Amino acid sequence: MEEKILLRDPDVEPTDKVIEDSLGKDAYEIYKTLIEVITGKYKLAYEWRFYKDGNAWLCKVTNKKKTVFWLSLWEIFIKTGFYFTEKTKGGINNLPIDIEIKEKFSSSVSIGKLFALSLDIKKTEDLKDFEEIMRYKLLKS
Repeated sequence: MEEKILLRDPDVEPTDKVIEDSLGKDAYEIYKTLIEVITGKYKLAYEWRFYKDGNAWLCKVTNKKKTVFWLSLWEIFIKTGFYFTEKTKGGINNLPIDIEIKEKFSSSVSIGKLFALSLDIKKTEDLKDFEEIMRYKLLKS
């Protein structure tokens, strides 16, 4: 099954109700937990904005003015995207995260001077790896 991004209508802002209706109850609960972690525990800010180039709403999560990661909603899961420099990408291998994430990241090609680490969050357990990566990103930015 081809993955399908949600929230493609520029006129429909992603309120909690819209997000819940789009994701479904189970994935919405994971989304709410993720938002609680980033805003409560880490005091990060987030903002949804419609991007014409991708024709979808994306959520930018920031620490002060620095972008920590991007978030998008897909059918039945949440996708987060982190970007690392040549200098900081090596530390990912030392994190206590799933080996498949490390392998996928180590084979990623650079986008300009940045290396993208994409993480699909499909179940509550995936939030552990997400938080490890986010904590590392916060330390290195």
